Amino acid sequence: MAEDFGSSEAGKKGGKARAKNMSAEERSLQAKNAAAARWNANVPKAHLEGEFQIGKATIKAAVLPNGKRLITQGTLLVAIGRSRSPKAGTGVLSTVDGLPFFLHADYLNPFIDEDLAASTTPIFFISKDGRKQVGYDAEILPRVADAYLKMRDHYNQNDLPIPAHSRHIVVASDIIMRALAHVGIAGLVDEATGFQDERAKNALAMILEAFVAKELRKWVKTFPLDFYKELCRLKNVAFSANMKMPQYFGHLTNDVIYSRLAPGVLQKLQEKNPAENGRRKAKHHQHLTEDIGNPKLLQHLGSVVTLMKISKTWEDFKDVLDRVHEVHREYPLFDGLENE
Repeated sequence: MAEDFGSSEAGKKGGKARAKNMSAEERSLQAKNAAAARWNANVPKAHLEGEFQIGKATIKAAVLPNGKRLITQGTLLVAIGRSRSPKAGTGVLSTVDGLPFFLHADYLNPFIDEDLAASTTPIFFISKDGRKQVGYDAEILPRVADAYLKMRDHYNQNDLPIPAHSRHIVVASDIIMRALAHVGIAGLVDEATGFQDERAKNALAMILEAFVAKELRKWVKTFPLDFYKELCRLKNVAFSANMKMPQYFGHLTNDVIYSRLAPGVLQKLQEKNPAENGRRKAKHHQHLTEDIGNPKLLQHLGSVVTLMKISKTWEDFKDVLDRVHEVHREYPLFDGLENE
C-alpha cells in the first residue's frame, strides 16, 4: 500500500524536473553563482569554535554571534560517510531544488520531513582564523541520520534490499544516533540535577590548576626585548633597551597576553598577584606553572611578537590579534573559588 509522505513531494519533484532540463554546465554555473552571491553578502564571523567526537568522526562546530549553532559542511559529510569535497568548486553541496546532494535520492525523499528540509540551507561564515566556511544548523546531523534510519526500517519491514550505495551511510547514521542518545541522557540528568553548572566550574578550575602555579617561581627573563620594542613602535613611544616602560603598558600586556592564554587565567593571576600602590610584588608569569602555563606563555608571546612586526599601526595589530587569538572573558564561576 502506498504511503502518503506529505505535500512537499510536489515541490521536490518540481525542483528535480527543473534540474533535469538544465545541462551539467548550467547546473554548475547556477551553483557557483549562488555561492558567489552568498559570499558577497554580509557573512558573520564565528563567535566560538570547538570540536567533538561522534564515533570515529571529529565534528567541527561553531556558534555565531546570534547564538546559531553550526557544524561545518566537511565534517558533517565525513560523519555520515560521504566525501567532504564540494562538487564543481561551488563551495557548497546544494542542488537546484535546495537539498544538499547527500539527501538527493529518490528512495530517501519520503523520509525527508519539513524540519530536515528547513535545516539544509547552507550557512556561510568566517572562522576565527579568517577562513571562509560553509556550515549547517547543528540540528541537521541527527535529522539526516534519522532520515536514513527511517528509510532502512521501511525497506526492512517490506523485505526490500537497502540501496547498495547508501548502506555505509545507514551504518554511520546508526552510530550517530547511538552516540547522541548517550550524550542526550547525560545532558538531561545534568540539567535536572543542576550538575551542568558544577561540571563547568570543575572544568574551568582544572584549567586554572594546569596554568597557575601554587608556588611562586623564581624570576627569569621571559618577555623578549622585541615585545617591548614593537609595543613602543606601535604606541609611538621612543624606545631604548634600558628604559622604564610606561605604567599603562601593564594594562596592554594583560590585554594582548594574559587575557588570551586560557579562560580565567588573567582573573586568577590578578587575585594571586594584586597590585598595591600601582606595583605588584611579582611578575604575573612567575605564577604560571612550569609544565603548562609558562610554555603556553612563551608560545603565545612568539605569535604576538610576529603579529606586531607585520602590523603598521596599533589598530592593524589589534585587528589581526583579535582574529588569531580571542580574549577569554572573565568567568563569574570563579567567584566561589578559594584563593590559594
